[in-house]
Amino acid sequence: MSALSIAVVGGGLLGRLLAWKLLQRGHRLCIFERGSRAAEQSAARIAASMLAPYTEVASAERQVFEWGLRALAWWPQHIAELGEATGVDITCRVDGSVVVAHELDQSTLAHFLQQLQAVVPDHLADVEQLTAARLAELEPELAGRYRNGLFLPHEGYLDNSALLRALERAIAELSGHWHEHVDVTDIEPGRLYAQGRWRDFDCVVDCRGIGAKGQLAGLRGVRGEVLWLRAPEVNLQRPVRLMHPRYKLYIAPRPDNRYVIGATEIESESMAPVTVRSHLELLSALYSLHSGFAEAEVEHAWSHCRPAMPNNLPVVMAEPGRLVVNGLYRHGYLLSPHVVEQALEKFDQGMCERVGAS
Repeated sequence: MSALSIAVVGGGLLGRLLAWKLLQRGHRLCIFERGSRAAEQSAARIAASMLAPYTEVASAERQVFEWGLRALAWWPQHIAELGEATGVDITCRVDGSVVVAHELDQSTLAHFLQQLQAVVPDHLADVEQLTAARLAELEPELAGRYRNGLFLPHEGYLDNSALLRALERAIAELSGHWHEHVDVTDIEPGRLYAQGRWRDFDCVVDCRGIGAKGQLAGLRGVRGEVLWLRAPEVNLQRPVRLMHPRYKLYIAPRPDNRYVIGATEIESESMAPVTVRSHLELLSALYSLHSGFAEAEVEHAWSHCRPAMPNNLPVVMAEPGRLVVNGLYRHGYLLSPHVVEQALEKFDQGMCERVGAS
């Protein structure tokens, strides 16, 4: 395939991954981003970036599980490549996650196990039911707090902040060009409208997330709220889920005793700051999990709307001159490898280039 002139609209996770891969293939490419290349307006920056096919499939389609399993091998390979190319150290660990519940909430833990038995009965050998002693072996700081739990060895997490920085650097080193603080208001095959004029390309890749709502039928926003903490007195090695009748609190580790905390999933497109109620619920649940979080510093309280289609599954749609990728919902880092590979296949098949492109 000859080199194409490509515009990627949206510099979030999908936009950066696709830009990086397309530049590696020799295409000429620029990214149009409504914010800055720091991704401060992107759901990708705020996410916990857990790789959790087992915990997600309990409330999702079986396809999410299958696609997510592939991500467990995809991410370490590509992160190693990115780290070597850019010098950015990106933490990526796939050594399991732990699920626990307080004594009064044991029924929620049992229900979660039943969901796994119903949806992925062929993978139950990979679900370990923990005794208190085994839990203490895996996560010593939870010793004595819970009498049982579950260990999901094929789950993990990655450091999304470092990943986004590395992708930005890799794109620049491959001569990708950023157009920052540019609001693209319309996209048609082979062209986009921004800053009062149309611009022509061989292909426009629409990765706007919720920003594409006006042009992608059925797209909606699902609000999520997270807290970023630094907790020097807490040393959890793996992602931890705390089951609760109303919500499932997750704690995703980061380097330097930092943690991303979340649980909320609200059918709302509000981009307002995190509410007091969410603060109270998240922090009280967090303290009940580990008292060391009492001395933690709250570094960020962020909210964002994640793009979702009616079936909560991603879409990859190609036509001459345009490729649309969207709808990662709450599974951004888990499903983006599958979506990126699907999108690249469309290019390989010649489905995305404008007729007569050179």
